[in-house]
Amino acid sequence: MNLKLEEVRRLTGPNLLWDNPGAILDVIIDHPDKLFVITTWQSWMDKILAEFGWTETHTFRVYSDGASMALSAPMDALYTACDLAELAWDCAAAELNDDSLPDWHIRLAELRDALEEELNPELNAILGAAVLQGVTAISDDDELSLGMGTNVDVWPVRELPKLEDIDWQKYQDIPRAFVTGTNGKSTSVRLASEIAKQAGFCAGVTSTDFIRVGDDIIDEGDYSGPGGARMLLRDKRTQIAFLEVARGGILRRGLPIEQVNAALITNVASDHLGQYGINNVEDLAMTKFVVAKGVKQDGVLVLNADNKLVVQQAKGLKNTICWFSEDANHPLIRENQRLGGRVVFVQNGMLVYGEKNQTKQVIAVADIPMTLGGAAKHNVQNVLGVVGLSFALNMPVQAIQQGLKGFGSNAKDNPGRGNLYDRNGVKIIVDFAHNEHSMKAVIQTAKQLKANRYLVMFSNGGDRSDEEIYALTRAVSELNADKYVVAEIEKYLRGREPEELLNLVKKQLMNLAVDADRIECVNSPIEGTQYALNNAKAGDLVLLFVLDQRDKVHQIINAT
Repeated sequence: MNLKLEEVRRLTGPNLLWDNPGAILDVIIDHPDKLFVITTWQSWMDKILAEFGWTETHTFRVYSDGASMALSAPMDALYTACDLAELAWDCAAAELNDDSLPDWHIRLAELRDALEEELNPELNAILGAAVLQGVTAISDDDELSLGMGTNVDVWPVRELPKLEDIDWQKYQDIPRAFVTGTNGKSTSVRLASEIAKQAGFCAGVTSTDFIRVGDDIIDEGDYSGPGGARMLLRDKRTQIAFLEVARGGILRRGLPIEQVNAALITNVASDHLGQYGINNVEDLAMTKFVVAKGVKQDGVLVLNADNKLVVQQAKGLKNTICWFSEDANHPLIRENQRLGGRVVFVQNGMLVYGEKNQTKQVIAVADIPMTLGGAAKHNVQNVLGVVGLSFALNMPVQAIQQGLKGFGSNAKDNPGRGNLYDRNGVKIIVDFAHNEHSMKAVIQTAKQLKANRYLVMFSNGGDRSDEEIYALTRAVSELNADKYVVAEIEKYLRGREPEELLNLVKKQLMNLAVDADRIECVNSPIEGTQYALNNAKAGDLVLLFVLDQRDKVHQIINAT
């Protein structure tokens, strides 16, 4: 029997298992009866909680090779909760393997001492009062904040104000939205912020690339989790916030904040499977839809009617939904219109918004630069979703039009997403696409831009399965390129041997009837970019899938 504890971590917001903060264990269970293993953990959990004097609850989720098991806890006792849940697992695993039990009474005594240091009754009192006052309170290991943006106040968690001194009336929320999905998240938050800017807001954005307020980038890096949201909402310049919410952040910590005015789910497709017990796209769709829990009762959930997984997962939701589609006659669009609901669609080349049985033409698709005259179908989808989100946040039509017209396919407005260059008669597209779904979308866009020849560079991460790499390679092969440049990224090998990924992709390309002389393997995206540009001629199109060193790639192109 193989019982292995993979990870213990804190849950700070609504999550895949439930809405409670607490601790979560991810465990591998090689046993014919997973439920028996989980029941054993639950039995030990109940025994330990009773001894410890806690009345917290627990739950679980089973998946193909293991389970996630969660224990609820107060916000000022999450580390202790992690230790308690792990202790219950150690006892359960020992019992199931007929090993000696750990001296759990001694460990409980040690945890009582640790809990005394962790507890913060003043913090809990303020958090409870904030709920009663209808004020947003955000806490973490270091700080507590009340309110958001322009009227926020922040204190160290061990230097809190007296409860009776807090002026609750001064704390107000700002408009805010979640954006999630497999692809299009970063593009969507950036485009939405441009529309908000045209409406006169100082818009804040968190994303996998950076955290930004107005035109100022506060920091670069992946800020698609709770840490980025806290930083943004605690910045007094922020008047409206667009929070990119990635799968990893939802699974590791839960939602960044409990409530938003609106949420957008761009799409769901296969990506990052096999992590945290998310082993198929249906599991992934469930994870993305955790954001629906965070939409206020009077808020709007904006969903892609053209994505089957989104449609399937939306069944039974009680949220107010705005459906969007490229097809004006899509059954969900027509049905939602009939019911007086919100819809966004394309009709005769015009983007149309409908609500309460009335429709209005917003803008011609051809007038939106990022769609490349409609050739970039994935960006048409992104625009539809953002328009639905903008109306949900009561953005004026004129601001929506100005934002869509002013947002370009360039490295300034949308770095790494469909950036289009024309150098000496050679068209160049730079994109971050890194999974089968997104790469197919960009390749279809490239094929719409007629060229004499196509040259493509791409890379892989070593943490992806061979099957995922094969699928990605098949997607790239659909370009029927004159040259396939496969670039190694050393820091993305992630346990693979040097050149292992290169050889894997080269073999797959040859299995797909690509001649060896059309394949070039290089040591980095920089080397790959230079090779592709050096071999391109006027009338060609170079497609660069850049996962690393993007700024350097843009510098090389600009110097061409």
